[in-house]
Order: sequence, then C-alpha cells, then structure tokens
Amino acid sequence: MKIAIIDSGVYADHPHVGGVAGGVRVTAQGLADDFVDRLGHGTAVAGAIREKIGMRAELYAVQVFESRLSATIDTIVRALAWCVEQRMDLVNLSLGTANQAHREKFEQVLRDGPLVISAAHRLPGDLADVIGVAEDADCPRDAYRYRNGVFYASPFPRSIPGVPRERNLHGVSFAVANMTGLVARHLADMGQSPSGFETRHKLLARLIA
Repeated sequence: MKIAIIDSGVYADHPHVGGVAGGVRVTAQGLADDFVDRLGHGTAVAGAIREKIGMRAELYAVQVFESRLSATIDTIVRALAWCVEQRMDLVNLSLGTANQAHREKFEQVLRDGPLVISAAHRLPGDLADVIGVAEDADCPRDAYRYRNGVFYASPFPRSIPGVPRERNLHGVSFAVANMTGLVARHLADMGQSPSGFETRHKLLARLIA
C-alpha cells in the first residue's frame, strides 16, 4: 500500500516514521527531490499514520509547505496530480479551502485517482469521493466516530512523556492523520487496493458499520 502525505515534508530518520519510500517537493516552479521537513508538522503526521499501520504500507512525502503551513491551490492540485501519476493508494491531505470556486479543479484532478482523506467542511474534504474528517477531542486515538457523513477522530498525535496533552501539537491535521492510519489498517485487513468503485463502496460500508 502506498500512502502519500501532502504536508511540510517528512524527516525520514525520525524513529516514529521508520523511513519513507520516496517523495517530492512541489513548488510554483515545478518538482524537486528535496522533501526534508523543516517545520516538523509533516513528520508528526507521518508518525501518527505509521503508528496505526506499521510497516504494512509505504509512506511518501509530498512537500507543499516550506517556511509556513500554507500553500496555493495550484500547488495543492499539482501535488495531487503527482499522487495520481505515482498511483498512490491513499492521500493524507490535512488542509483545505472554503472557496467553492476551486471545486472543479479538485474534481478534475481526483477523478479516478487515489482515495483522499482530508479535513471535512472544506474542499476537497466535502467532495463525495473524499473521506472528510473533523476533530473530536474525546475520541480515543485508536478509534473514530461517524455521523452525518463525517468521520471524527482524535486531534492529537503521539503523546510526549511529561508534556500535558494540550501543550502537544494538535488540531484537525492530526484527526486526518489518525483517520488515514485507521483507513489504511482496514484496507490492509481487506487485502485490497482502494481503486475502483466496488472496493471503495465495500471500504465505506466497513468504516461506517
């Protein structure tokens, strides 16, 4: 299973990550090989996913953030296009936009593409074929909840010994990451790739059962 993490890159040697299979840096100028995380956010996201699925999946770093956690829509779409070209199975996309004018761009790039797990109530998380995720601070990190078409997951990554939970990194980014890891676990148990309508239908039925 191939899981792309569209974020600030990944520090592959971090012990919680256990290495990556590859990656790319996406900029307005094009693509580059340097995807090392200099913000720490993508590495924490990768660690949350790895914790759920272990070594049963290959992680790929798709860097769209450099000095801050923001990127243009064109950069995000280009990153998604790379994921389609590289035949990723799952895409973890923690960010989103409320601008509905971008709906068509997302629909076009994701048509017949990988299964995307993204933040709910914004694009692309509110598209029909995307798993939209919101945060639920009361949800255990190894579980999720589902209601009214939205999945809810814990907004916290791994705990840090001696650090109160509220002082750790937290937010919808980690709800998405925790859900991505749990979706990957379900797919691994099914022994299937999420490509194709029938498999995705079975997966969704399994997730909301």
